[in-house]
Amino acid sequence: MDSNSNDFPAWHLVSRYDAVPDLPVLAEVDVLVVGGGAAGVAAATTAAEHGKRTMVIERYGFFGGAAVAGMSGTICGMYLASDVHAEPRQVVQGFTERFRAELACRNGVTGPQRYGKTWTVTHDPLMWSETADQLVEAAGAKTLFHTSVSGVIVEDGACAGVVIESAAGRSVVLARRIIDASGDAAVVARAGYRYVFGDHGKIQNPTMFFRLGQIDMPRFLAYWGEDTINPPKVSEAIEQADAAGCYDLPRKKIWIFPTTRPGELLVNATRLTARDGHMLNVIDPEDFTEAEIAGRRQVRQYAAFLADTIPGCEASYVMNTGTQVGVRQTRSIVGVETLTNDDVLSCRKRDDGICRVPWPIELHAGEKPKLHWLLDDYYEVPYLALVPEQGENLIVAGRCLSAQHEALASARVTAQCFEYGRAAAVAAVLSLDTGRRLRDIPGEEVRGKMRELGSAL
Repeated sequence: MDSNSNDFPAWHLVSRYDAVPDLPVLAEVDVLVVGGGAAGVAAATTAAEHGKRTMVIERYGFFGGAAVAGMSGTICGMYLASDVHAEPRQVVQGFTERFRAELACRNGVTGPQRYGKTWTVTHDPLMWSETADQLVEAAGAKTLFHTSVSGVIVEDGACAGVVIESAAGRSVVLARRIIDASGDAAVVARAGYRYVFGDHGKIQNPTMFFRLGQIDMPRFLAYWGEDTINPPKVSEAIEQADAAGCYDLPRKKIWIFPTTRPGELLVNATRLTARDGHMLNVIDPEDFTEAEIAGRRQVRQYAAFLADTIPGCEASYVMNTGTQVGVRQTRSIVGVETLTNDDVLSCRKRDDGICRVPWPIELHAGEKPKLHWLLDDYYEVPYLALVPEQGENLIVAGRCLSAQHEALASARVTAQCFEYGRAAAVAAVLSLDTGRRLRDIPGEEVRGKMRELGSAL
């Protein structure tokens, strides 16, 4: 089949249904991207710009995923960490830098802000979605918002499309290649392929971000300092207030980021666990619901503490919370290759690497986050960590890549998700153009194409 062929194989449904439903075919595309977060936007834009009939589906009414719906609010993972260099050094370029630059043109992103030993930037969520709208539309990809996947079509071990659900009902999209950028490995799971949850079921906890308005910024910054991670005096104040029963403040180290808007702060403070103490897994809708109700309740507690305690926050108020909790981890695929903890700790470079990662191991579990810094260095993610061990015509992009638990705590952040999306799209284009299986394409070839597109590799 050439890249413009409309011939598709006969199909059957692999899902929770007992029989093949009689459903209309809504579309036939070369590349279907499932999920409109950072990875999905990069994948859809890249595939469409390479002339492929591309469709992206997203369950919300806007692009952004964790960055916007979860209000994570920062593009982490662009800069090296260091104990000796006082200025930010950007080592991730490619689609990440393209998106950051587009945001900057809209005044939708800050300059680098200190985050411990490294740097990050804070973005405006509305401008993030608008930037994604413009990039995807200009590339020529078709977008379906308010749409989710409920089943996967498989023919002789190869994925040939999906069943989608929307308010209009259920229908089918046939696709020659599928990029699972859902973050939750939604396509992989519905196809029946293997995945894991963290370290033998132990995963990182979700969080509820929020924004505070009406901040006296000069007074706040004079007290807080330049680091977005709170100074020790704030942890001490949180511990004292929590112990006194004045507030319910389970997390003692918090992060606060000035945003692009005057007098506004982005706050990452909550720590969400279930009432019975288990780690909440938002794949389970009961856990998801509990996380969001508890998250909004904790937001009010931390907001009250900040107003009562932190200079410059006296007149502050909660502007909004995330549309959903911020999700750090759910399913990880079992890939042809797996990014290991040792790969991260040794800052391993590789000929088949498709993305640099300088971000620390940032493991959110228990009382406080674990941070292991990669000083003045980075590692690279192997291409085949995006390819499931089973199934053809399917590749993932985003935080559901094949990675060990602590490795994922470094590799999952936004800058890298943009690059995973581009890598998955480049591989899909190569696969379509040459007739090779995704698993048979050398990572070195994908790496070379990404360098041509501006990735720093």
